[in-house]
Amino acid sequence: MKKCPCGTGRDYNECCEPYISGKAKAPTAEALMRSRYSAYVEHAVDYIIDTCVHKGKDDIDYKSTKDWSEQSAWLGLKIIASEKGSPADTEGTVEFEAAYERDGLKDVHHEKAKFKKSGDGEWLYDEGHVTPLTIVRTGPKTGRNDPCPCGSGKKYKHCCYGK
Repeated sequence: MKKCPCGTGRDYNECCEPYISGKAKAPTAEALMRSRYSAYVEHAVDYIIDTCVHKGKDDIDYKSTKDWSEQSAWLGLKIIASEKGSPADTEGTVEFEAAYERDGLKDVHHEKAKFKKSGDGEWLYDEGHVTPLTIVRTGPKTGRNDPCPCGSGKKYKHCCYGK
């Protein structure tokens, strides 16, 4: 069995998959947050968009979201804090860190996300406040006299350096 990417230790088909597939609705704000992370790992971009409040859906760039999902190696989710967001609540906040690697750089997306429950009892992502963190290079730094990583065959200093 495949473990769920959200970090609960449960099997994917018993954790986030029922929410992402539409078989069930996330019962808490944290469960929705975890399933949205798993949706990035599983490249379920429609689920990510569909679990936003209506006003936020218009602001999402589908292609950029899809590219981020597909071009990143997702390294793990860490829930820092949850406030409200139980089945009895109508709003909640989840602070989390989502670690990933993209283009040879490791990064951590640190966000304090707000969730609201819709009139039909469905938890939705409302907005988030991102805290920037330092990006760490995982590969060697390209030197000025090294071949340009763009593949042009020129030295880096005569190609993309300084662009």
